Amino acid sequence: MDISSDEADDWFIESLNTYKDLHVFQLEHPTKVIEWTGEKSICVAGYTGARSEILELLLPLKLYAGENQGLCAERDFKVQHGGFSEELIESLIRIPGTRCVVTTGSSSSALQIWDIGGDDSDVIKRTGVINLKSTSAKGVKIAPGLTDEPAVLHGSCISEVQLTEIATGRVLYTVAKESSDSVSGLQFVNACVFLICASNGTLLMGDTRDPSTCHYPLQDSKSGLHWSFGLRSDSSQSEPSCCTVARLSSSGHMLLSDLRDLQSPFCQTKLNVQHSTSKNDFLNVSWAPVLNRCLSVSEGFDGTVHIYNTMDWSTAGQSPQPVFSHRGHEMSHEAKYSSSPPVVTTHSWHQSRPKTLLSAATDGSLHVWDWVDKIIDR
Repeated sequence: MDISSDEADDWFIESLNTYKDLHVFQLEHPTKVIEWTGEKSICVAGYTGARSEILELLLPLKLYAGENQGLCAERDFKVQHGGFSEELIESLIRIPGTRCVVTTGSSSSALQIWDIGGDDSDVIKRTGVINLKSTSAKGVKIAPGLTDEPAVLHGSCISEVQLTEIATGRVLYTVAKESSDSVSGLQFVNACVFLICASNGTLLMGDTRDPSTCHYPLQDSKSGLHWSFGLRSDSSQSEPSCCTVARLSSSGHMLLSDLRDLQSPFCQTKLNVQHSTSKNDFLNVSWAPVLNRCLSVSEGFDGTVHIYNTMDWSTAGQSPQPVFSHRGHEMSHEAKYSSSPPVVTTHSWHQSRPKTLLSAATDGSLHVWDWVDKIIDR
């Protein structure tokens, strides 16, 4: 979508009232990964160029200044640690409780292990490589294990999903299901139970104590689309009803399910968003960790992130309307004069600040923003 100079100026004036905070940063190369490494820091990595730069960034200190923002001059992101990968990075996760991150690239099926450093060094160093037995050189999805010993769940297709111990490279678990369906995403529910979402929307639930998996295919009416998923779980509770799964298709279909009945979604709706039936690597849906029943969506077709409150959703009726839409990437100065408007590649919620998110786009822009909810903030 082409943005006129007047429209961008109007958005900027309006943003003074619609954002509590909005800070922007320009990366040399765009990222499709944003991973939290601490309360005030993130890790990003480029997916274009000759090689990938991995950076740990400190969020603008002004974001945390509260009522004393006027006394804080630090409005920019600050590079804390950095390093380089010879292959472009497609996925990046941090192992909980450590300064270790694991990456997968676009040209191999190996897991690369990195130490993102401490106070004694500003260099991110590669400390190991785990070569995987994979039939696909691309598209390996990864998720951190939740056990005491650092491990990573990984796979490009369902039959290749494994849990691997990082320190030794030993395979701890393998999914016992013959399926060539590609993996869209995977995530642990607790230390043993995990979910896999296939690109065709099928859900599989597994347990590392049992090689068999439960299989929940979609109805035929929604097949042929590309799907992404997000899992909302309360780590302090083990009840299945406390874990909610959102599945988003490339045509805007949204399905909400809980672990008690993954075959039958308790809510189905259609978002009024730009869509395509083709595969989309930038399709993202994510639950808010603090705001109850709120989720965010970036479809990978424009420069917008939408926030929805699912408590207002019903199984029938009109398409739900977002409570807020972040259009900062398409309204940025660089975007106004670009022949190809930026597309949001990924976004992530802050783990403790209710309405703070980060988002990145194909033009290398990186935003952290906190929106004003006129209902919540009354």
